[in-house]
Amino acid sequence: MIAPDQLARWQRAAPFWISLGLLPLAWIGAVNGGWTLALLPLVTWYFFAALDGFVGLELENADLSATEEDLYWYKLVTLIWAPLQFVTLFGLIWYAIHTDHLSGFGKVVLFFGMGVISGTIGINYSHELMHQKDKLERWLADFLLAMVMYSHFRSEHLLVHHRYVGTPRDPVTARYNEGFHRFYPRVLKESLVSAFKAEKAMLARKDLPWHDASNPFWKYWTLQGIMLLLAFAIGGWAGVLFFLIQAGTAIWQLELVNYVEHYGLTRKHLGDGKYEHVLPQHSWNAAQKASNWLLINLQRHSDHHYKPDRRFPLLQNYTEADAPQLPYGYPVMTVAAMIPPLWKRIMNPRVKAWRTRYYPEITDWRPYNKHATPLPR
Repeated sequence: MIAPDQLARWQRAAPFWISLGLLPLAWIGAVNGGWTLALLPLVTWYFFAALDGFVGLELENADLSATEEDLYWYKLVTLIWAPLQFVTLFGLIWYAIHTDHLSGFGKVVLFFGMGVISGTIGINYSHELMHQKDKLERWLADFLLAMVMYSHFRSEHLLVHHRYVGTPRDPVTARYNEGFHRFYPRVLKESLVSAFKAEKAMLARKDLPWHDASNPFWKYWTLQGIMLLLAFAIGGWAGVLFFLIQAGTAIWQLELVNYVEHYGLTRKHLGDGKYEHVLPQHSWNAAQKASNWLLINLQRHSDHHYKPDRRFPLLQNYTEADAPQLPYGYPVMTVAAMIPPLWKRIMNPRVKAWRTRYYPEITDWRPYNKHATPLPR
């Protein structure tokens, strides 16, 4: 018998467990084939976009005095996802190799769909876990990132992105007028380089070389190598191919979200290479309820950068008075980002309004737009 207070805590956290419902869809597609292979991307993108329109916005904020016991059920879903994703991913590789009712194209679609959830959910959960002090949680973050061959994301995110967000030194901040198809290849290269340089610099401050055993890149490469070897052991080169299709899709999903989160938003340069402190106004906020359930409040990104150590149920929502607002949740905005003319039609006027509101004294934005096309006069 569950105590009433525990039941109440579970009920409050239950909507954030909705992501677990995506895993059976992967198996439904694998077993049945045909149109069911499209269930994962259709549900993750379009169903939640529609559900956002139906259930509306979540404007209320959690009580910041919540205890660890109050957060138990929220924390648990992020802990159990990693082993469930691991079993699903490598189970699907084994199944795809040993079944003959799926065509080659069908198998590609299957692992594309798997990549949609390992990127949308898995990398997002790793993001939550890497910000925690608990060693198990940080290890699970590395475990999840190794499954998508993007382990350096932890170093890049913690040491570069949070420090330099909204400045030309942050590869992940999408510049004004920079389309996603230009942003994506740039960030793939620059985020890896900046992550390695950040770790190398930390070691140098301790008078250690980059190849010292404490460099986390050794752990990243080892874990990623183990994942590749496991895929090969289960399915040979075909298994490796399926694994890489999944990983590539997941990385694409992550960088689509990164593109949306800070597009065109910059911190004011104070001179001598210094910038103002990060404020809620430097990230796009979205209060769509259903997609925040799916993404464990990632869309409350303004508060995440303002208070990076807050667990996801405690992230606060900001109104138009304190942070710029996306017109729709991430399921809609990431689709729009793939169509640059549509994206710029939606977002460029909002960026211009944001600049006028917060920085009317800045007349020349070109120094803030490294990598982007020249601003229209």
